Amino acid sequence: MNADALAAVVKMVPFAAHLDLNIVELGRDRVVVHALIKAEYCTSGGTAHGGFLMALADFTGAVGAFQVLPEGANSTTTIESKTNMMGAIPVGSTLVATATPLHVGRRTSVWVTRVESESGKLASVTTQTQMAI
Repeated sequence: MNADALAAVVKMVPFAAHLDLNIVELGRDRVVVHALIKAEYCTSGGTAHGGFLMALADFTGAVGAFQVLPEGANSTTTIESKTNMMGAIPVGSTLVATATPLHVGRRTSVWVTRVESESGKLASVTTQTQMAI
């Protein structure tokens, strides 16, 4: 991702910079974000906390929704989100969040985000609805 586009996203969502989320692919049909699991992002046992997984997925899906905003809209907001936790990923691992659109409508879009380890172990699946503003 080019530096200007990344800087614009970080300016809009400073929480993403706080979590060191790294957008590696950006498009209307797919968004990929990487995140290193730090100790402070973990629950007991040294594995990624569910809240961290949800924050990563929410950000990734929202970035996707931003790519498909209809003409005249300039922002998006999450209006519904559901996450299934599937597996524990240990501290020090890099997570790969991949969001794809399930539906793109006039006012809303629905995104499915799979969060996996680099080796492909599934950590969570999030389905979220984003509303254009």
